[in-house]
Amino acid sequence: MRAMMNRLLVCAFGLLLSLSQAVAFGQEPQTRLPRVKLGAGMHVVDAQLAQTPEQRQIGLMWRQEMPPHEGMLFTFEQPSVQCFWMMNTLLPLTAAFVADDGTIVNLVDMKPRTTDSHCSVRPVRFVLEMNQGWFAKRAIKAGDRLSGEMFRN
Repeated sequence: MRAMMNRLLVCAFGLLLSLSQAVAFGQEPQTRLPRVKLGAGMHVVDAQLAQTPEQRQIGLMWRQEMPPHEGMLFTFEQPSVQCFWMMNTLLPLTAAFVADDGTIVNLVDMKPRTTDSHCSVRPVRFVLEMNQGWFAKRAIKAGDRLSGEMFRN
């Protein structure tokens, strides 16, 4: 029990330290990006759009929470193997790597505050990040298709 309490205190201290660093360096969550509605079967996602290199670099860093129906859609100019990491991201996320027609190419769960690389299995232009477990709870998997104005059908 004492060991668990010590671990919780260390985690809490680490979170406070990272948040204080974010404030000290002027880094804060992006919450005012343009938004788009996406369809995932019968579910609707309210996704922030990360379209510029700076917006994509910051992504969901420093966010302490995200409502279940929200996410972030990263858009790239050309299809490429896209790789993501989570160094300053505090939330566990799942990344859906998405083809031009909205087909989910692959899904990857990502742990917060890590530098592990998580990549698409083939070139894509879109990556949708949601709270970890969102896709699994809705039985959405690779091969399923998202709908939205940016996907070519």
